[in-house]
Amino acid sequence: MLNRRILRVKAFQSLYAYHQCKTSNFNLARDFIKDSFLPDLNSMEVQDKVQLKKDADTCFELFVQNLASHNLVSSSDISAKIKNVANLAVKQYHKTCDADLTFLRNNMITAAERIPELYLYAIGILMAFGDHVGKESEKRKKFSHGSMAVESPGEDNLSKNKVLVYLQNESPINSEFIRHHVHLDDWKEEIKQWFRDYVKPLEEYQQYIQVINPSFEEDQEVAQAILKKVIFKNDTILSFFHELDLNWTENKPVVRSLALKVLKNIDLQLPLPAEFLPELAINWEDDREFFKNIFNLTVDSEAEYSDLIAVKAKNWDIDRIALTDKVILSMALTEMVNFTSIPVKVTINEYIDISKTYSTPKSKQFVNGLLDVLAKELTDSGKIRKSGRGLIDNK
Repeated sequence: MLNRRILRVKAFQSLYAYHQCKTSNFNLARDFIKDSFLPDLNSMEVQDKVQLKKDADTCFELFVQNLASHNLVSSSDISAKIKNVANLAVKQYHKTCDADLTFLRNNMITAAERIPELYLYAIGILMAFGDHVGKESEKRKKFSHGSMAVESPGEDNLSKNKVLVYLQNESPINSEFIRHHVHLDDWKEEIKQWFRDYVKPLEEYQQYIQVINPSFEEDQEVAQAILKKVIFKNDTILSFFHELDLNWTENKPVVRSLALKVLKNIDLQLPLPAEFLPELAINWEDDREFFKNIFNLTVDSEAEYSDLIAVKAKNWDIDRIALTDKVILSMALTEMVNFTSIPVKVTINEYIDISKTYSTPKSKQFVNGLLDVLAKELTDSGKIRKSGRGLIDNK
C-alpha cells in the first residue's frame, strides 16, 4: 500500500527529473545560439569569426537575462538578429520545459496508479506456474498409458496448491485481471522456460515436491518462496516488469509487498474478506491530491524558496548545493507552508529520511539544520500556520 512517505519519494524523483530536463533544455538552447552564429560556409563574403563569437556571447547573455520571462525584454542597442535568436531560444526553452513538466506530472500519477496492475502480474505469473505444472502432468498421464514414471511423489503439487486454487476459484482476482488489462497469453513460452530454469531448481520447491498431500501452510510457504526468490529476484523475470513499467526500480518494493499481502490474506477457515486484494491506499483520492499538490506547489514556489535557501545557506553557494538537497529543501518548505494539517516536525523528519537515501553523506545534517532555522523563521513570521487538533502550537 502506498503511504505518504512513498508518495513524497515519488514526487521528489519526478521533481529531480524535471530539474535535469531543465538543465538539458538550457544546454540545447545554448547550442542553438552557438550554432546560429557560426560562419556561413556557403557565403562568398568574408566571415568575421571574432565578431560572430562576440555576437553569440551577447545573445547568450541576453537569453540568460530573460530566462525567467517568456518574452524577451532588452535594450534597443542590440542587433535584430541577436534579439531574434535570443527570443527563439527563450521560447523554445520554455516550450520544452513545459512539455517535460506536463509529461512528468502525468506520468507520476499514472505510474502510481499502475501499481495494482504490476502486483496482479506477479500473482498471475505465480498462478501460471501452477497451470503449467497441471498441464504437464496431464500430458504425462495421456502418453504414459498407465505406466507413468514419477520423478518425485509430489511433482504436481503446485497445480493443486490450495493457495493457487483459492485464488483461481474463490477470489475476485480473475475479474481484477480483466479490469486492469493483465494478460499473460503472449508469455506462455517464457513462463514455461522460467519455471524450468528458475522454479524447479529452487531448494524450497524441490523440498515441496517430495511431500505427498502438503498442508495449507506448506502450500503457502512455497508460493511465497517463489514470489520472493524467483519472481521478484530473478533478473530475467524482472526485465519483464521493466518493460511494463519505466518506474519499476522505485515501484518494486511496493509491488512486492502488495503481492505478498495477497497470499497472506488467504485463510481457508474464514470468509473472503471485503478487502482481499489490497488497494493503493486507504483513501487514494486524498493521497492522490496530496501527491499532485506537493509536486505542483514545489514547482510554483521554486524561485522563492531557492532565494530563501541561498540567504540562509551562508557558507554555501546555492549553485554548489547538491541538486537533490535543493529539491528536498524546496519540497519541505512547500509542505510546511501549504499543508496546514501536517506537523512541522513530521515534515522535517520525512525529508531528512529522504536525504539519507537519495542525497550526499553530509546532506542529513545540512537539510536538518537549514529546515530547523527556516521553519522557526517562517512560523514566527506567520508564513507557516498549522491548524487542527494538536497542531496550533507545533513548531
